[in-house]
Amino acid sequence: MKFTQVLELLLLAALWGGSFLFMRVAVPEFGPIWLIECRVLVAGAALLPILIHQGLLGELRSHLRPLMVVGLFNSALPFSLLAFTTLSLPAGATAILNGTVPFFGVLVAFLWLGERLTLGRILGLVLGFTGVAVLVGLGDTAGVPGLPWAIGAGLLAAILYAIVAPYVHLYLQGVPSLVIATGSQLSAAVFLLPLLPFTRPVQIPTDGAFLAVLGLALLSTSLAYILYFRLIHQVGSTRTLTVAYLIPLFAMGWGALILGEAITLSMVLGCGLVLLGTAIANGLVRLPKKLSIS
Repeated sequence: MKFTQVLELLLLAALWGGSFLFMRVAVPEFGPIWLIECRVLVAGAALLPILIHQGLLGELRSHLRPLMVVGLFNSALPFSLLAFTTLSLPAGATAILNGTVPFFGVLVAFLWLGERLTLGRILGLVLGFTGVAVLVGLGDTAGVPGLPWAIGAGLLAAILYAIVAPYVHLYLQGVPSLVIATGSQLSAAVFLLPLLPFTRPVQIPTDGAFLAVLGLALLSTSLAYILYFRLIHQVGSTRTLTVAYLIPLFAMGWGALILGEAITLSMVLGCGLVLLGTAIANGLVRLPKKLSIS
């Protein structure tokens, strides 16, 4: 990767790490569905005039079907699942669950793209899941109400991200990142719209919650997704998914710095195992001897 691409990856990690902070602030007042509807609608609406100005509306129309697939499975569903998770877990802990994306990406590459599954990748998967178990099992998270549902939602979101990344690389190759970001966010808003009457907030959210939504939509969605799809085109889905290694570090840092959230022992140990496991699974840390499994 070029130096500028590494910088873009770091910026993307910081923006997406901030998304867990913004969700943690806003989701108790908006609820998961209304929060994510606001997120994707504001993000798409902010990007649409730029797309029209650049004469890319025709590109959006011609790729509408795959953009809707990406909108549903890469935005509407995983965003809502992660927002649900943040109702029960701190921003950093939710981001650690999201950090399992790369080793789910290894499984997707094996099952879908036919990539070989080596001993190192298997060990990485085991370590990653051990990290999640540590996060769940130690005392500082074990008593959280609804913990199994929160953990399951976070892991399902990670699986969806891992599936969609190669889909984008295969079916939207060459499509400008602005088109993918705009089309996917507006599509996600359409998919969530029917759920709004059944999930209304119990009271009008505060100004702080509205500001968090704006940060979530404009910084952690509009800008972040332009960078994300741009990197997928430039360096491929596997390398781009390594951004998930960095997101938990930024999320824990933002949560501690701004919300005063504690960085607990289970978070540190779980994060370390997840990062080590994903690094091994993706070949960043190599074993002396490998065994390939077909």
